[in-house]
Amino acid sequence: MAQALLNGLVSGFLIALPAIALSLTYGILNFANFSIGAMITAGAYLAYFANATLGAPILVAAPLAAIGLGLIAVGVEHGVYRRIRNADHITLLVASMGVAFVLENAIRFAYGADVRALDVAVARPLAWHGLRLNHEQLVIALAALSAMAIVAVVLTRTRLGRAMRAIADDADLAEVRGIARARTVDWTWALSGALAALAGVLIALDGIVEPLIGTNYLVSVFAAAVIGGIGNPFGAVAGALIIGLVEEVSALAVSTTYRQGVSFIVLILVLLLRPQGLFGVARIRR
Repeated sequence: MAQALLNGLVSGFLIALPAIALSLTYGILNFANFSIGAMITAGAYLAYFANATLGAPILVAAPLAAIGLGLIAVGVEHGVYRRIRNADHITLLVASMGVAFVLENAIRFAYGADVRALDVAVARPLAWHGLRLNHEQLVIALAALSAMAIVAVVLTRTRLGRAMRAIADDADLAEVRGIARARTVDWTWALSGALAALAGVLIALDGIVEPLIGTNYLVSVFAAAVIGGIGNPFGAVAGALIIGLVEEVSALAVSTTYRQGVSFIVLILVLLLRPQGLFGVARIRR
């Protein structure tokens, strides 16, 4: 049980990064970005290209992937989402599905469906009082915690963070007060792309690189964001930890094949008992 709890915490840290990205874009743009899974995949392949193809060490490849996907996310914002900014939620959701389709098939066209791996050294796992923590899990925990700390500072201590919170509360009022909405949206997408890319790198570091690497985490990411209160980045972290722990502990009783099914059940229960999520605010209907 203790090992499952440890694994669950690490999984939660990993899920938290794309869940934060999803909550950021939802809070600013008010639609669920279905392409978050494809963005995770793109981040993993960008790191693979820099690491395995160009020979860059993973400590260099990961930041390059984050910057690259951040720029791609901003490009998609300008080419797709900004053109339909005033459309309804369903139109934006379908547009994000189209973006996911294009990204995934571009990756398949370039790399095919072969399974690949990052070029990293193999290290022996750490053992402590019967618990095993492999090198990749330690890197995931440290990298995810560092990224979450940076996001927390950005959101609470910088002008960009204040602008993002103002637009999330009331975009029209924020523009009247002189906040540059378009520039803030660009930075939001850049930050979300960087977080998704880092998640893709960490997933690939702990496993393999293949076209479905991000799609496999899609249900868990959405469940974490919704459980925490979608649009609330800090709530997304709590939701991710809950999902990570539930998935790992449930593996003691059921096959790991049903891990995402367990996440879906937890999501349904939360929606039935508290539709706005654990840290969300109920919307007032007029």
